[in-house]
Amino acid sequence: MLLFCPMCSNLLLVEHSSTCLRLSCSTCPYISRIKKRISERVYPKLKEVDHVMGGAEAWKNVDSTDAVCPACAHNRAYFMQMQIRSADEPMTTFYKCCNQTCGHNWRD
Repeated sequence: MLLFCPMCSNLLLVEHSSTCLRLSCSTCPYISRIKKRISERVYPKLKEVDHVMGGAEAWKNVDSTDAVCPACAHNRAYFMQMQIRSADEPMTTFYKCCNQTCGHNWRD
């Protein structure tokens, strides 16, 4: 498909006519009907994102404590502490429910 006028080499403009879409030149009388679709949609492939806390490997060999899960009310949870703010702020405690069917994560 031509995007430039074959007579004067100017860029062709898309315009609506009463029957169809067409390409027209703004400087000369050249007009051409559009017979096929010019554009197509291409979606970018998203990058794989790593888990911020290390995924399932980070929860291996962690201690458990008495904590009630907000999702299933199980009374035991794994925990780990991480410094996610500045050094003068307290550490953040992350919990994961010990119930195998729940596995809910939350923080305190």
